[in-house]
Amino acid sequence: MLPLSLLNAALSSPVLVELKNGETYGGHLVSCDPWMNVNLKEVICTSNDGTTFTRIPEIYIKGNTIKYLRVPDQIIDKVKEDQAKEPKPSFVKSRNNDRNQSDKNTRGGHRGGRGGDRGRGGDRGGRGDRGNSNRGRR
Repeated sequence: MLPLSLLNAALSSPVLVELKNGETYGGHLVSCDPWMNVNLKEVICTSNDGTTFTRIPEIYIKGNTIKYLRVPDQIIDKVKEDQAKEPKPSFVKSRNNDRNQSDKNTRGGHRGGRGGDRGRGGDRGGRGDRGNSNRGRR
């Protein structure tokens, strides 16, 4: 089960979010994105020591500050059932399987590398010794 599919299924449901600093936010999930940034409404914030409670109408929480999210068990069961009903994807053959296997052993392979036996400098005027070892020296 992927976390984003679970969060998308939990939209408009009550959730509990604990942050890395220990604060917790309980409210209704309004939206989420691929980076797990979440929007909550009708939020109750609890301080990290558990002594202070604050009511907030709406809050945006960045995904990189979230330690964990708790969603209702009914949502988890619903997502599990939905995934069980979906047919398993048949994996498509890789494009590389159709190509000649000997091409993979050459330099550069399929990616348009330097090609052939030409390494650094090669025959393109690199700094290699060309018989002019005294050139420019006095």
